[in-house]
Amino acid sequence: MMKTLRFIFSARGIAALLFFTGISAASWSQAQLRVEISGVGATQIPVAIATFANESVAPEQITAIIKADLTRAGIFKIIETSDVLSDASVINYADWKSRGADALVVGSAQKLANGNIDVRYRLFDTVKSVQLSGLALSQPAQKTRLTAHRIADDIYQKLTGIPGIFATRIAYVTKNGKEYRLEVADSDGAAPVFALRSSEPIISPAWSPDGTKVAYVSFENKKPVVYVQNLVTTQRVAVANFKGSNSAPSWSPDGNTLAIALARDGLTQVYTVNAAGGNLRRLTNTGGIDTEPQFSADGQSIYFTSDRSGGPQIYKMSADGGNAQRVTFNGDYNISPRISPDGRTLAYISRRGGRFQLYSLDLTNNQEQRLSDSAKSEAPSFAPNGKYIMYATDSGGRRSLAVVSTDGRVKQTLTTQAGDIREPTWGPFMN
Repeated sequence: MMKTLRFIFSARGIAALLFFTGISAASWSQAQLRVEISGVGATQIPVAIATFANESVAPEQITAIIKADLTRAGIFKIIETSDVLSDASVINYADWKSRGADALVVGSAQKLANGNIDVRYRLFDTVKSVQLSGLALSQPAQKTRLTAHRIADDIYQKLTGIPGIFATRIAYVTKNGKEYRLEVADSDGAAPVFALRSSEPIISPAWSPDGTKVAYVSFENKKPVVYVQNLVTTQRVAVANFKGSNSAPSWSPDGNTLAIALARDGLTQVYTVNAAGGNLRRLTNTGGIDTEPQFSADGQSIYFTSDRSGGPQIYKMSADGGNAQRVTFNGDYNISPRISPDGRTLAYISRRGGRFQLYSLDLTNNQEQRLSDSAKSEAPSFAPNGKYIMYATDSGGRRSLAVVSTDGRVKQTLTTQAGDIREPTWGPFMN
């Protein structure tokens, strides 16, 4: 069934584009994602998390969420304890060190008169016998999960020096019966909400840099059209509805521009358009297929997929267009470029030995690494701290999402109890 990139894009109609992006006629259904973890980091930091005092006033157990977050990271060893300690408790550093904990988390919760849950936490270094951090967060009860994620983010950053990503969100596509759904959820797949429902396919969601909007391609008008939707107001605008295929939106770092792929003049080429629509500009003009544009981290360049060398490979050009340089040389089929937030690593899908797998390329030394094991991986998306990549995959005959650390050691699978999920995109850091 696999075709060359040229065949896929020269064939007109919905079926060709659906094939390229991994959508099929399989029946999908929506449910909260379940996370399965395999693998750990090269080193693990032992952390004890005491039960927060009075946390039963919150609708969800704060310490359980924090533990789950740190466990998913793969770089922490949770030291089990039944102790209940508040943020005002006196800490016996030697005792916790003897239990094998290099760090200790304590805290408390209180329900305020306005209904908010006030959560206070402290993080201690038991080796140096000092407090490393502390937060006081007051949020409505329904935001308890967010509060816990933010505490986990603080712990992650204080113990690793790298920003945590637990309070970020992800977006993905599901299908329930004949209804397609664009869903937004916490980074662990919890608390999903619908951004869009349609009887026609939805593909290629992409977060705006400020996390308030999502660009995507919808087939609701019986053809692929690029929309930008405000997740707060739910209002949306069609930014690319030209003749032929309108696809593959990607945001510039400043959020003002989208790079897109259009077939309005024949073969698919790379264009840019204002995020509100308008000011369309063509960037490539070749006799091949140029598609899947992605802005570099600094906004100065665009990576894209092209078959100009005879097979699909990844190229880089100025954000203003012009001459392009080939980036990938290993393998004869490399697609779906994604650039890390620091601009040092390129993630992409490569077909080798008949298997479509996730690879990364260190752009500073051209060292390549395979990150996925399944026969069909698609749609990679970097976490905003650059340490993890989410992608779509087939797992046990089911379509699911997977997360892998950029060193390949930590792997997670996010599945639903029934049906499949696709087209993941990891949202930015939120204020």
